[in-house]
Formats: sequence, C-alpha cells, structure tokens
Amino acid sequence: MPEAAPSPVTAEDLDEAVRLAVATLRQAPESAWDGKAGSLEWTCWETVEHLADDLFAYAAQLGLRTPPLDTYVPFVLERRRPEGPGNTIQAEREAGPTGLLQVLEACGALLSAMVRTTPPQVLAHHGFGAADAEGSAAMGIVETLVHTYDLAEGLGLAWAPPAGMCARVLARLFPDAPRDTDPWTALLWATGRAELPGRPRLTEWRWYSAPRP
Repeated sequence: MPEAAPSPVTAEDLDEAVRLAVATLRQAPESAWDGKAGSLEWTCWETVEHLADDLFAYAAQLGLRTPPLDTYVPFVLERRRPEGPGNTIQAEREAGPTGLLQVLEACGALLSAMVRTTPPQVLAHHGFGAADAEGSAAMGIVETLVHTYDLAEGLGLAWAPPAGMCARVLARLFPDAPRDTDPWTALLWATGRAELPGRPRLTEWRWYSAPRP
C-alpha cells in the first residue's frame, strides 16, 4: 500500500509555532537577553530580531501583486553592531523583552495573514527556491522552531515543539532528511544543530522551498 502523502503546512501551524515560541521565551529573565543564543554569534535579543525580520520578509515577498522571482523586496537592512544580524525589523530596547516579543508576535501574524490570503499559484523569491504560500509558512515555522532552540539554549529554557508540525515541515522543505527518527531531532539535524547515528552534524545545509511536482 503506498505511503500516504503528508498533510500540508498551514497558517494554523505557523500561528501555533509562534504562539509556543513566545510563551516559552516569556519565561526568560530580563537580565539574560544580552547573552549568546546557543551556538550562534548573536545575542538572544538579536536572534529574536532576526527571527522577526525573517517572518516579516517572507510576508513581504508574498505581498506584491507580482512578486519578483529573482530578488528580494529592497528594504534597508541595518546592523546595530558589526557582528550582529542585518535587519529591517528592530525592536526598541526601551520596550524591554515584552516589547521584543510583541514585535516577534506581530511579524508572525503578518506572515500568517499573507499565507491565508495568497493564491496557491503565486510564487515569491527565495535563494533556496521560489516559494508558494505553503512553502513560505514552512520556512517561517523552521525559522521559529530552530531559532527558539538557539534561544532556549542561551536562556536556559526547555523547548520541544510538536512532532507533527516538525514532520510536516520536514516533508515540505527537507526531502532528504531521515524519516526513521524523531521529527524534531531530524529537523535539528537538517538545520546543522544535531548529530544522528551514522549522520554527523552538518556544517552546511539548506531547504528546498520550491513546490514539488
């Protein structure tokens, strides 16, 4: 009997990923946000700004009547320090972690809204393949899950997203990822953050965001 096709990635999945991430990150002490985010060179504050910027950018790519297939929408990117991420979206430091997480939640909502309203035939540029609305939702979920993992390491928090959500984004974006292990561990492996038996930690990785035939 042929294997059933995986269920699609949805805006509801993205909503849940951002909701769970924000709920987890709200547990962090206010004094911890300038520490490094796991194995990244960015601080935890910068990593949340980067994540919010990713969600905003994926929404923006879908927002044009005719999205460009060879370039990104040309928003200005700025760095607050030379080693930090280049972002369009940055949070006011005076607003503290509460304001930072509001920025993240708002950018997630923007992408969810675009995923819900973008016709399925519309494609938007990404360096790993022009993505449709489902692919854009999946990209946003991967960014949310793995960067929350980085943040949880830096902030001393527990983080384990739903296995079904991880399995759906693996099926959509990572066709070569193993299917015989826990989906969250497989997603961490596919994004260069974990080892698996017989599979060393990746030093380079990518996803495939173009819709598959």
